[in-house]
Amino acid sequence: MFTGIIQAVGRIAAIKSNGADMRLRVHTDKLDVKGVVLGESIAVSGVCLTVVDLPGDGFWADVSRETLQRTVLGDLGKGAAVNLELALAANARLGGHLVSGHVDGVGVVRERRDDGRSVYFRIQAPDELARYIAQKGSICADGVSLTVNSVDAALFDLNIVPHTLKATTLDAWGQGQRVNLEVDLIARYLERLLLGDAAALPARPAGKEDISAQFLVEHGYIKK
Repeated sequence: MFTGIIQAVGRIAAIKSNGADMRLRVHTDKLDVKGVVLGESIAVSGVCLTVVDLPGDGFWADVSRETLQRTVLGDLGKGAAVNLELALAANARLGGHLVSGHVDGVGVVRERRDDGRSVYFRIQAPDELARYIAQKGSICADGVSLTVNSVDAALFDLNIVPHTLKATTLDAWGQGQRVNLEVDLIARYLERLLLGDAAALPARPAGKEDISAQFLVEHGYIKK
């Protein structure tokens, strides 16, 4: 578990492709990994990765096919900057919001412009994530805990303050940039909870509409 408060900006030091998946070496720069042991988790631009080797100046982690398909890690080349955060300690301050490091999808920066001392971004989220994004709610983008200013369909707006721009990779975002998105944990679990007994029903075939209130009425799960 993480908080979305970035502790350092590291770099991809090496990439070993293994066909369908790969292994990354991450140079951690100012992030203190002296207390980290094999098997621990570190968030790399919002992606929870397991430490498999500790060479001294960083760590190695394996990246599965699923992670490559669902995140932007496969887009990164050697030398690319990445946001880093160690797993949350039980006695630490929760300065951002609860982040699992399990990326839900990839968004795209549609607009960037200066807004006073801040920078305004408009992000296009995947359509299937739009229902989880709320005005003044939280979202994690490339590992950074952020507040959503406003929402328009699958588009949402952010204002990034100078400190966050300096302490993360977000200042490098430009139009067309692909970014890792993780929606709020509470929104995901609340949706599942509201399905009630219908959550145990098989997934609907491709091309069929999602479970609706009418579907729940027709199958006796809720009353009119």
